[in-house]
Amino acid sequence: KGNGVCLSANTRAATKQMEFQLKMGLTPLKTNMSTNSYLIKVGVVEAMIVRKPVKNLHLAVLPPAGKVRVTAPLSMKEDAIRTLVATKIGWIKKQQAKFAGQARQTRREYISGESHYFLGKRYRLEVVTEQARPTVSLKANGRMILSVRPGSSRAKREEVLIEWYRAELREIVTELLSKWQNKIGVQLDTWRIMRMKTRWGTCNHKAGRITLNLELAKKPLSCIEYVTVHELVHLIEKKHNERFQKLMTKYLPKWRSAKEELNRFILAHEEWEY
Repeated sequence: KGNGVCLSANTRAATKQMEFQLKMGLTPLKTNMSTNSYLIKVGVVEAMIVRKPVKNLHLAVLPPAGKVRVTAPLSMKEDAIRTLVATKIGWIKKQQAKFAGQARQTRREYISGESHYFLGKRYRLEVVTEQARPTVSLKANGRMILSVRPGSSRAKREEVLIEWYRAELREIVTELLSKWQNKIGVQLDTWRIMRMKTRWGTCNHKAGRITLNLELAKKPLSCIEYVTVHELVHLIEKKHNERFQKLMTKYLPKWRSAKEELNRFILAHEEWEY
């Protein structure tokens, strides 16, 4: 009333959570009107807790270093979060070991001599300059020609190559969707390509939309097909349960080998934070 400030439910919950952190001797790393973050340790696992106005708890192990992030509702009790982490320690260590064993590229500068991948094949980048529209082309001898205007920055060279990857992947996925929507008997409302940090693809069942990771352009065609089919099957079965696995086997009998190949393939350099 009057000139007083009325706090939202989310803000009150966030303030209450920060007070709890201070009481427990924890240090909030970030606090704003709708989210705050802090570190906890459960056994040998250190986890970043991110409080947000969400309904469900989500645990993720993030590449490349295997950092653990738990996204939790603002009102969830600390004990419930710790219990989740404790019950998942075995899985967390397994994911961290997997990331530690994966080959990963160093940071790309988009200069001549670097290795870049397309559809699972390694190409040697050759940067040429000319006063013309930037282009990317592949040569039979394993060269990838990146043509840019003189004086183009690293950011510009990266942008040109990324947009080329996006266009190539869009063409490939368009053909795959035409084939697999008919086979599976589903129909998307929309689909998109994005740069994602922790998933090869996602499916929004209610919206009838799938999202595919731009990095798939660098992977073998069998891997792109696997992820596409995987997300389309989620329109029928949302969970990774026995029914989902049976549907995958029905439509793509060798899906497990494609999944293994995808996880073995060299990963791009990324500097990800919580």
